[in-house]
Amino acid sequence: MLTPEELDRIHIVLVRARNPNNVGAAARAMHDFGLRHLRVVNDYPVPFESARSAVDASEVLTSAVACPSLAEAIADCTLVVGTTAVGERDLQHPLLPLPEAAPRILAELRRSTGTPGHIALLFGSEKTGLSNEELSHCNWLLTIPMQQRDGERHLSMNLGQAVAVCLYELVRGATVAASPTETAAPASAADLERLTTLLYETLEKSGYMRRHPANSEPEQLRRLLRRFNLNDADAAIWMGIYRQLLFRLRRCN
Repeated sequence: MLTPEELDRIHIVLVRARNPNNVGAAARAMHDFGLRHLRVVNDYPVPFESARSAVDASEVLTSAVACPSLAEAIADCTLVVGTTAVGERDLQHPLLPLPEAAPRILAELRRSTGTPGHIALLFGSEKTGLSNEELSHCNWLLTIPMQQRDGERHLSMNLGQAVAVCLYELVRGATVAASPTETAAPASAADLERLTTLLYETLEKSGYMRRHPANSEPEQLRRLLRRFNLNDADAAIWMGIYRQLLFRLRRCN
């Protein structure tokens, strides 16, 4: 089983969830599996009091945090995993089926070196899932394998069910003993976002964006940096490099 300390590091983030009952179902799944950290990102206030499906999960809803942006919701997280049904989307992230994704999440939970960071599992809108911009904040993605019908995959799962299935797979995988891994602490989402901003400004000041605008979108830069799997020390070094470059570029201009 996951320890209380490990459970405390997992944060469920609901992005643009529209139905209060689905929010309640997600909170109930969290309560049933021992999680308590729920963050909700939405353009309008979420009526938590209307989440009637959150049986026995009032504590999860009471402590839920409404965040004005996804970047703020994941700022203290060192691993951000997005969920997707794939569909017709052209994904630009590593994509793992849930049975393969769960061991990677557990390995991060049980990493023995560095300051433990939080892990965010992102779930998107019931109608559209996570947008490409929202996916750009993720380190990698997971998908829940579902039954194919007439050669086509059934692409939809209820939000509360999806949260429950993902948490079940994590808890099930945790029953297998795992040794802590000796790896450096990964960079936090907040540091990666700062690095994205610095890289964007450097490309702009250097004139690169005028010659190669198609390669300079913030979403592309986020995905690029996350593919490097930077640790916190590497991120600090790169931020120092880009700050110095920007200082010189501003003086030249």
